[in-house]
Amino acid sequence: MQNKYTLQMKNIEKEYFGNKVLKGVNLSVKPGEIHALLGENGAGKSTLMNILFGMPVIHSTGGFSGEVKIDGKYTKIESPNQAMELGIGMVHQEFMLIPEFTLTENIKLNREITKNNFITKHLKRDSLKFLDTKKMKKDARKASDTLGLDIEEWVKVAGLPVGHMQFIEIAREIDKRGIKLLVFDEPTAVLTESEAENLINAMKRLTEKGISILFITHRLNEVIQAADNVTILRDGELVATRKTEKTDVNELAELMVGRKVNVTNKTEENSNATNKDSEIILSMKNLKVKMPGEEVKGIDLNVRKGEILGIGGLAGQGKIGVSNGIMGMYETSGEIILDGEKLSLNDTKKSLMKGLAFVSEDRRGVGLLLDTSIEQNIVVTTMQIKDEFIKRFGVFTQLDKKRIRDHALKMIKDLDIRCTGPEQLTRRLSGGNQQKVCVARAITLEPKVLLVSEPTRGIDIGAKKIVLDLLVKLNKELGMTIVMTSSELAELRTISDRIAIITEGKVEGILKPTDSDKDFGLMMAGEYKKTHGKGAI
Repeated sequence: MQNKYTLQMKNIEKEYFGNKVLKGVNLSVKPGEIHALLGENGAGKSTLMNILFGMPVIHSTGGFSGEVKIDGKYTKIESPNQAMELGIGMVHQEFMLIPEFTLTENIKLNREITKNNFITKHLKRDSLKFLDTKKMKKDARKASDTLGLDIEEWVKVAGLPVGHMQFIEIAREIDKRGIKLLVFDEPTAVLTESEAENLINAMKRLTEKGISILFITHRLNEVIQAADNVTILRDGELVATRKTEKTDVNELAELMVGRKVNVTNKTEENSNATNKDSEIILSMKNLKVKMPGEEVKGIDLNVRKGEILGIGGLAGQGKIGVSNGIMGMYETSGEIILDGEKLSLNDTKKSLMKGLAFVSEDRRGVGLLLDTSIEQNIVVTTMQIKDEFIKRFGVFTQLDKKRIRDHALKMIKDLDIRCTGPEQLTRRLSGGNQQKVCVARAITLEPKVLLVSEPTRGIDIGAKKIVLDLLVKLNKELGMTIVMTSSELAELRTISDRIAIITEGKVEGILKPTDSDKDFGLMMAGEYKKTHGKGAI
């Protein structure tokens, strides 16, 4: 008798260092079912899949609580190898192909078919067997045909279009014996519309063979088109499970991004820049940024003086690339105008000199000198860019230690940096206090525009509130213009005047924080213009 469910995950909970990222999540997938898993970045999808695959990051951080059942049997999955032995396969977003290998060699990698030869018959040494290329090519052809992949088995992967590479990744998984459940992680992200349609048709053919599919995607129209059921996560919690025939794109969008407000609101009453006619202080025209994984493909965007402009969107859509491009961190083209003056592109120092400041999303790698004191971190950029905090004696210079100390003490007090004193090494601060040091360094430059990227990444909920309240304070009390990029849409909606949503490297649209959850969800899924018309923004 066939079990009712291929996969059951019951009451799954997971903490990372006291931060609960999954809170009693349930997920059930039937044999031959396409089950979509939806949620914003940070909703808990990746952690749930890491648990399913027995990834080391789960076991090295205290494990998880709850039950996992495969075909009705309780299973403790300790490693990815064990997951594969149980019939679970995964198609990742990042390609894991060997470019110089052929289609067949990639599909059969680590599962090569061998045959005896004259030597092995007599010596009985398996290591001397030949590859049975005929059988391997036959298997590769069968897997490729299932997906409608019209490529010869001997063709090398190098130079193939990314859409073809994605299909080869999938072909490798479905070639495995005993596959019961396939996890597709954003499989259509790199595909054209026609390729995506072909993939969905192939997925349906796989389910006809009894294979179950977990379909992780942000494209809501594909969920409706492909899935039988959909589970929506938000902030580590199960929001809803729906039959796709009883829901639609609008409801899914609303469920996906429905917000919880945990920090002080910046309302229209206290906003400095709600007027559409406010002065434009920063303008981007046809901005393109070649940031790997976050490419910007030609955006036009204006920032009003005195506002907090939020930039949101899903991972890999280009939102992170905007500020990094403005600051010259990656190869950039187009036009950037700051306070009426055209900026030099691809020149970080000149961007800083002209009145921009940047708090990077890579706090530990780019933002801080971890083995240097708090006070040195706070003043170092201003010393280099503006020649301040330095005393001169003819041709000789030395640090103005008193001024550095006084300024650092003021920043520590104003920003409430919890530390033993200005001489403490930055490495020894908590994540939230490290982030406040990054902000202190940026505002020491007294910028015209402060660019802040993922300011709450990797810090606890209490520290998040402090950092966000600090940004509102800088905006309200100092009139500082702030561009905040974040994967946390709820946070953007809490402190921003306007929010630009970036989808597939372009501005999908600009919304007010008070606009509906549905509109935010549709924009993040790239569905807004399709449902409202291209002139609806």
